[in-house]
Amino acid sequence: MTSKIKIHHESEVMVITVDNPPINAGSIEVRQGLLDAIAELESHAELKAAIIIGAGSTFIAGSDMKEFSQPLAEPHLPKVIAAIENCPKPVVAALHGAALGGGFELTLACDARIALVGSIIGLPEVTLGIIPGAGGTQRLPRLIGIEKSIELICAGARLKVDEALKLGIIDQVVKSDLLANAIALAKSMVGSKKRIRDISTPISTDQSIQAATQKALKAGKNRPQVQAAIDMICNAQALPIDEGLALEREAFQNLRVSTEARALRHQFFAERKLFKALSGNDVKAQPVNQVAVIGAGTMGSGIAIACLSAGYSVLLLDQSEAALASGVKKLQQFYASRLSNGKMSQEKVNEILQHFSHSSDWAAIASADLIIEAVFEDIDVKHEVFQKIEAHANQNALLASNTSYLDIDAIAARTRNPSRVFGLHFFSPAQVMKLLEIVRCKATSPAAIATSLSFAKRLGKMPVISGNTFGFIGNRIYAAYRRQCEFMLEEGAYPEQIDKALEEYGFAMGPFAVADMSGLDIAWGMRKSQSATRNPEHRYVTIPDTLCRLGRFGRKSGAGYYQYLEGTKFGAVDPLVTQLIDRDSVEKGIVRREFTSQEIVHRVLMSMINEAAHVMSEKVASVSSDCDIALVNGYGFPRWRGGPVFIAGEMGQETLDAELKKLAVVSGAGFVQANTTLLFKDHAEG
Repeated sequence: MTSKIKIHHESEVMVITVDNPPINAGSIEVRQGLLDAIAELESHAELKAAIIIGAGSTFIAGSDMKEFSQPLAEPHLPKVIAAIENCPKPVVAALHGAALGGGFELTLACDARIALVGSIIGLPEVTLGIIPGAGGTQRLPRLIGIEKSIELICAGARLKVDEALKLGIIDQVVKSDLLANAIALAKSMVGSKKRIRDISTPISTDQSIQAATQKALKAGKNRPQVQAAIDMICNAQALPIDEGLALEREAFQNLRVSTEARALRHQFFAERKLFKALSGNDVKAQPVNQVAVIGAGTMGSGIAIACLSAGYSVLLLDQSEAALASGVKKLQQFYASRLSNGKMSQEKVNEILQHFSHSSDWAAIASADLIIEAVFEDIDVKHEVFQKIEAHANQNALLASNTSYLDIDAIAARTRNPSRVFGLHFFSPAQVMKLLEIVRCKATSPAAIATSLSFAKRLGKMPVISGNTFGFIGNRIYAAYRRQCEFMLEEGAYPEQIDKALEEYGFAMGPFAVADMSGLDIAWGMRKSQSATRNPEHRYVTIPDTLCRLGRFGRKSGAGYYQYLEGTKFGAVDPLVTQLIDRDSVEKGIVRREFTSQEIVHRVLMSMINEAAHVMSEKVASVSSDCDIALVNGYGFPRWRGGPVFIAGEMGQETLDAELKKLAVVSGAGFVQANTTLLFKDHAEG
């Protein structure tokens, strides 16, 4: 055996234990060890059956992802699976924790599957730009049919074992004594084999397959791995299993080395880095049980919902009784909708709401461990709120400001203990959006940062730690992106053309549609506050200011960059905006020209990369891949593209710097070409 595989005998049953912490990833050592164990099982006549089980808290929760970026080393997983299937003695998979990806495919090679209650199974490969490559698309359909396999595999879904039991994927679920029950099951199977490969795939109609296909492609944004998965799954009905397995492996290998798969692996490893400060830090997080949210507006009520759903006790406070009532109503409506659509039981909703309270009395925050201010984006208002917080809060409570742009150091400086002050920049809607920027101030204590990371993890957020600078990480890069799009408006493009090009590239929405949705007046107010310090020699696009002066604030006013007619879902091109843009170009002496979609996308990407390099050079972010996490999880950047930093890495520094030099020329005064070196020093897979 290898060091990752342990074996012992329980009478006539071999117990094969995978011991590759922390998740028992299916590495080369694990694969080789399993092959050796199966060979030993076959060679000992006194051994009649075997069990494969995981050490620690899980079965095999996936493959070693680092191997996917290199030529895969022998033995490959299909060889291990073939050995299990060809072994004349029955092999039982005993699952606890998670059996995912290759780990789940391994169980499908076994003659039976027994699981501890609460375990999960799944084939998440599609979410990483690939497909199951060790028989998942051929064996699962033989158990549950083509349509259900398309649904589960194309979504990368994770199933609880009680549901898997109903579908016939799992043979038995036990509440305790997994090993003892698995041994009993193995003994009951001595002398027989029950291979999934020998089962015929249930016949499905063309219509039902087409319906499942269309649904999966729509949900999967027509990505190539989704289509490949569907094709392979359909082969389980159309072809002998060995032909289907060969085609699946070929498709898997081709997708594995694609740019899209590399981009998704980049995101995977970047996300794994987010909580390293917790695992490798001696500083302990403070316990947080009760959270107070100050401000019952859209953001405050959303933050309250996010905290309640994570199991915290939550107090929502607002001095305005009307605002408080509105916030409480939004919160109640949220849980009522979860109940009505079956996503929560009445018991769960009741349990959550038992931990919710609301008040307009500042004294109510005295018992809170964490207080999050989410009031109007005005520095004077926030100073006033923090004064009241300090007057009533527990001296050990941590104090966070939910601000998008304001100087949190300035807020902290007016408090008696600035070490407990930091930023928690949620994104709207706060109960949905994954991104959470944790803003470290000059005096913020390491314990406060550790606590905020632990808090974010419990909320299920993607936390990036940012220095305190205007716009932090996400809004700063987004501002550079939006500014470049405004430059292109002056030069010859129109809002609908730019939005269309970026949406076709994969952005959730184009920048002008986003501006109309969020409200043009918000950014206008910010620009006006900065007008006194703006360098008059720097290029500045006045088009959005002109729209605001005309009362065109976006959807809420019925017009912005687009017209919003009553009863319509999307904005329509407005000739008035086209005329306004043309006139602006004439007044500035700019000769308008045609833009291609490729040029629009390229300039946007280059501007984002350039700003990400500034963010790194100025130590606003400490890990360059955090920029990609922010853009993907908070700004609609297509996950399968990896993010600006990933794209920079694919280009190489010499090519990138040459392109940024061209961008500096077309962008004009005010554009500063960044030093890109730090973008290439940090790689998410390192």
